[in-house]
Amino acid sequence: MSEDTIKEITDFSGYKGVWVFAEQRDERLKNVGLELLSVGRRLADKLREELVAVLLGHKVEELADELSAYGADKVILVENELLKRYTVDAYVKALAELSLKYKPSILLIGGTLKGRELAPRLAARLGTGITSDCTDFDIDEEGYLVQIKPFGKLMAEILCRTRPQMATAKPNIFKKLEQDRSRKAAVIREEVKISPEEIHTKVIKVIEVTNNPYENIENAERIVAGGRGLGSKENFKLIYELADVVGAAVAGTRSVVDRGWLSANQQVGQSGKTVAPKLYIAVGISGGAYHTVGMQNSEVIVAINKDPNAPILQMATYGVVGDLFKIVPLLIEKLKRIQR
Repeated sequence: MSEDTIKEITDFSGYKGVWVFAEQRDERLKNVGLELLSVGRRLADKLREELVAVLLGHKVEELADELSAYGADKVILVENELLKRYTVDAYVKALAELSLKYKPSILLIGGTLKGRELAPRLAARLGTGITSDCTDFDIDEEGYLVQIKPFGKLMAEILCRTRPQMATAKPNIFKKLEQDRSRKAAVIREEVKISPEEIHTKVIKVIEVTNNPYENIENAERIVAGGRGLGSKENFKLIYELADVVGAAVAGTRSVVDRGWLSANQQVGQSGKTVAPKLYIAVGISGGAYHTVGMQNSEVIVAINKDPNAPILQMATYGVVGDLFKIVPLLIEKLKRIQR
């Protein structure tokens, strides 16, 4: 292969801008898109390029003001009745056509259930790479997007040698910017032709499921989490009792879920959910990187562990070293007295 050919393949001068997919449901923006606008703002400023929010749906134009207030310079809006309900076929087609037309350098997508389905298919359609579940981003000296994610006990830094540089990040990893309603992003309307024949799935009915309050960990302000130190599923009654007293959801580590002590919906960590509650009580959790990456943004962390060298104690706001089977019942009793 000649040097000229290599230069042609690696010439990305036509790719500009940081894009964030603004996921919405029922004309309401998902928080993860607003969170990604905060990191997108930082990346765009470092590159001296525009931050663009991409909004797909039907009758969602009013959401552009909110995206503007959270940092977007531009909003690319595609409205189509076939985009009202999410289908991967329609959304991939719309995003692919927009990406091929505008050539963004970076495209960030929230790692929600929809985002996890959408992102790899879009990357394949565009012939580019993708890194999932990133916990941070940066720009290197050559202008490449540095995609950072846990890899065992290490933090891997990944570069994508194709364009657009695509990545996903779970909800609650980044904090939203403060709203600035004085910001006014330019709204660019685009039309993407989609026919019903191109959509291979059909939404027949949407059923709202009433969440178990113990399992609604992503939006919980308080969480009590248990680890392998509890010893058995039966001992998790302590966690549920403490959660009842403090009005908290219940979570656990991967090892706990693998043992069947909790449902997968309650797993916190790299392969589970990312949470950012005001209070996170970790009971019998050692604090490996695979777990802490999912709760490190908690405002206050209380850790109870018998091992004084447990990593969780190093990051805890308050740490208690001792036997959880003695400490937790005392804590529950004390809290109940205060509430009387």
